[in-house]
Amino acid sequence: MDLTPFVANAGQGTPEEGLESIEIPGRVAVAAKGRFLLRALCRSFGGYSRITCAVTDQEACLGYLAAEADDPYQLLVCTDFLESGNGFDLVREARQLHPKIHTVILALGDAIPAECSEAPWLEAVVAEADFVDDQQPLRAAVMAVLGGHSYRSPSLRTGILPYLSCPRLTPREYEVLDLLASGLSDREIATRLVVSNETAHTYTKRLLQTLNVHNRLQAVLKGMRCGMVQI
Repeated sequence: MDLTPFVANAGQGTPEEGLESIEIPGRVAVAAKGRFLLRALCRSFGGYSRITCAVTDQEACLGYLAAEADDPYQLLVCTDFLESGNGFDLVREARQLHPKIHTVILALGDAIPAECSEAPWLEAVVAEADFVDDQQPLRAAVMAVLGGHSYRSPSLRTGILPYLSCPRLTPREYEVLDLLASGLSDREIATRLVVSNETAHTYTKRLLQTLNVHNRLQAVLKGMRCGMVQI
């Protein structure tokens, strides 16, 4: 799936991860498993103008990176699992194409493959568990790599996953969570549920409160960890 044309015409995003305040003079590539994660990661940057690659598979991302050799990307953010390919392989090949590109991996599997753990091309990895538990782990990882440092989120450093509390959801909250995981906006959720935009926004807000998370991305990731939803 290639959402790059959508991103190019999307205007402003919702800066839930605070990345809009980080100066990234070069271009940004995003690769993630599924429509929801891809759109959510893109929205984290606030303004979409810096994102000129938004795809769900390894081959398509490498195609964008290779095609722009004269104007290289500065940052690649991807998930370890992709619809086709693998995020760790993508980062390794991206660094071969552009040795100066900075990379951050969101590890949905909460682990780094043994053969990659000490690899010099692996800069930053954020475990899904820490993404749910922390408010802005992606921001910390991006700031680290742009500053020339490597980064591992807390559970990857200690080997201990944070405690996971799974609340009981109402039937409506399950429905809203499933729609969020499908990549729908509040307006699209309103249309699907035949309610007003304000009511859909209220449903989403209540879901975040019930899950005790700060944004939609954390809500879906926690829902995945609790077995409430799949993407």
